Amino acid sequence: MAKRIEASNVTAYYGGFKAIENINLTVEPKTVTALIGPSGCGKSTFLRSINRMHEVLPGARVEGSLTIDGQDIYDRDVDVTAVRRMIGMVFQRPNPFPTMSIYENVVAGLRLNGVRRKSILDEAAEKALRSANLWDEVKDRLGKPGAGLSGGQQQRLCIARTIAVEPQVVLMDEPCSALDPISTLAIEDLMFQLKDKFTIIIVTHNMQQAARVSDRTAFFSIEKTGDPGRLIEYDNTQKIFSNPSVKKTEDYITGRFG
Repeated sequence: MAKRIEASNVTAYYGGFKAIENINLTVEPKTVTALIGPSGCGKSTFLRSINRMHEVLPGARVEGSLTIDGQDIYDRDVDVTAVRRMIGMVFQRPNPFPTMSIYENVVAGLRLNGVRRKSILDEAAEKALRSANLWDEVKDRLGKPGAGLSGGQQQRLCIARTIAVEPQVVLMDEPCSALDPISTLAIEDLMFQLKDKFTIIIVTHNMQQAARVSDRTAFFSIEKTGDPGRLIEYDNTQKIFSNPSVKKTEDYITGRFG
């Protein structure tokens, strides 16, 4: 079941550097939310804060409240592994496990969670690959290396691997930045289908992509280099791109800066 995400006064640090400050937004279930803004404004930092990947870095920490269906994921009694199982992540560049087959890539998370029965793994692999629109292209070579696929296929394989463990939220950090236009379109089409099952948040520098795929858009920016990133405007995507409330948003999406 897709989850509702609420950020309240979220501030994140890398050691003594404040990367983002007082981020407040709510992401509804079964929607695609795009995070846009110039480089260095904290989009990816905020994204990684949602599944507690940010704190993996030495000296990194998060303040404020981040709740998933009312449960603060930074509470002391929350299992970090369970959080990351519930909130999947797709990275900028396709990163299939190079020594594993296509099949083993997809079921890697399930094996890590203790699933051993082959029938369950087989069913989950086919279901995930079908959901990622990759099954028909790879069903006859599941034993071949995942790294042997094209870039676009590898990224869809990584999406299949992410959704095979049945998360409720899928985070995508510039998932199309390393792909050609045809592969990008395939990933965008996939997002439309996946939002029926998952809450999706995507970081993108592609304004056209944000306008095409997202229901709501959050614009992040900084005042000057060294300042923390802040949420400038958050609204329905159509309004952000046609009639933003803040001039700085308009300046960014029309290419005046960034």
